[in-house]
Amino acid sequence: MESTVQVSERLVRALLASVSQAILGTDREGEIVLVNNSAQEMFGYTRDELLGSSIELLLPEARRAAHKLERSAYFDHPHTRPMGIGMDLAGRRKDGSEFPVEVSLSFIESPEGVFGIAFVTDISQRKALEQQLMHAQKMEAVGRLAGGVAHDFNNMLTVISGYNRMILDDLPPSSELRGYLEETLKAADRAASITSQLLAFSRRQVMQPAVVDVNHIISHAEKMLRRLIGEDVVLELSLADGLNPIRADPNHLEQAIVNLAVNARDAMPAGGRLRIHTTAVTLDGDFARTHPALSPGPFLRIDVSDTGQGMDAATVAHIFEPFFTTKERGKGTGLGLATVYGMVRQTGGDVQVTSQPGNGSTFHLYFPTVMEPASETPERLSAAAGPGFETVMVVEDDAAVREFTARVLRQLGYQVLTASGGDEAIRISDAHPGEIAALVTDVIMPGISGRVVADELIRRRPGIKVLFLSGYTGDVIADHNVLETGVDFLAKPFRLEDLAIKLREVLDRP
Repeated sequence: MESTVQVSERLVRALLASVSQAILGTDREGEIVLVNNSAQEMFGYTRDELLGSSIELLLPEARRAAHKLERSAYFDHPHTRPMGIGMDLAGRRKDGSEFPVEVSLSFIESPEGVFGIAFVTDISQRKALEQQLMHAQKMEAVGRLAGGVAHDFNNMLTVISGYNRMILDDLPPSSELRGYLEETLKAADRAASITSQLLAFSRRQVMQPAVVDVNHIISHAEKMLRRLIGEDVVLELSLADGLNPIRADPNHLEQAIVNLAVNARDAMPAGGRLRIHTTAVTLDGDFARTHPALSPGPFLRIDVSDTGQGMDAATVAHIFEPFFTTKERGKGTGLGLATVYGMVRQTGGDVQVTSQPGNGSTFHLYFPTVMEPASETPERLSAAAGPGFETVMVVEDDAAVREFTARVLRQLGYQVLTASGGDEAIRISDAHPGEIAALVTDVIMPGISGRVVADELIRRRPGIKVLFLSGYTGDVIADHNVLETGVDFLAKPFRLEDLAIKLREVLDRP
């Protein structure tokens, strides 16, 4: 019998030592009589410090008085149950820090009386993941709203800004109306920019990805960055050699770097140091588990650090939300960091921030790498388009956009055929005796989509060129295979110059 008792005691001690939960036993007065190893690690006290102390020592001060009453009621009717269902329970460490916990209660009856047993689980990591999920869901909801209005809004902005530009081009320089129209055009451009940034944040912007060398993109933007941040901010580039490329839209990547640089400059009103560092990292399973947006594997990380004012935890929790800004009214839209967030997430990466008040901030941008050679980054078009003479068919279901596009092309010298949909476009093509050099078509239309119209006209007229237009979001357009390599696309709202240059480029290509 004595041997059996000794074996049982050893098993109990081994169980208490190995379990990951903190286990604490108390008597009716709340005196701690049992402590396991996990309880010492979780709360930061030694066993000797805990034994004989009140269990309320391990609770936030605001909860101690109420807990004494709850403890007394429990010992009057002891039973096994989870504690605090529907409540946010917290524990308090020796250093005074508080952390979220889950508690299950049980009891043991002995000759010395009834003892309560508390099984305590630290749920800090789970709470953090829940908050990340809630944040992601909130961002997704805003993104869906932005995507839902983008198409109609972009169509309207195409017409508003387009006709403004046409009127301005016809007005003499001395006209008093020029000032009014120029302000209207500026407002339309700002509205288009806000729509674009909202779509970037929601990861629904139209991307034209390529395999890019990140160091090349940053080096190419260096001169522009130095102009933006001013002479009182020192720019340091620390770009690691031998980095694998990433798949991203090079223009969007450059804009993300610029947005972070501008944000850093604003955080250093008296000057400081801005450092951009690139490095290769391999993310393991532990890191991925605490960062749900990332998977284990090879990544390229861009660190953008400043020596500015820094941010507290409450600010960091909101900085990627659209229209959230710490700047004074009129100094910013609050979309710069939201755009960065959306661009990085759309490439399959993620953004993390470390910051403390008075100690600056560092933004860590993670991008999955690819084992492909980087493609050459094309230079942006800057030359004006020459006049046209060819016959072009415009297919657009929105009457205002269709009429505006046709007027622009006729002013440029093109012969224009118009159709309100795919069926009408095919009928007009079959009835037209001459050549149709190019098809300019909306992507998403009732009935036959722009891609189907293009395929049908290419089959009937093998030499025809195609330029796709759309105000829809990137994820919608991608379903119609018009963003693949070699396909010409122009997003709405577009400037007259953009349409003229792009169409001329399409027509002149062999």
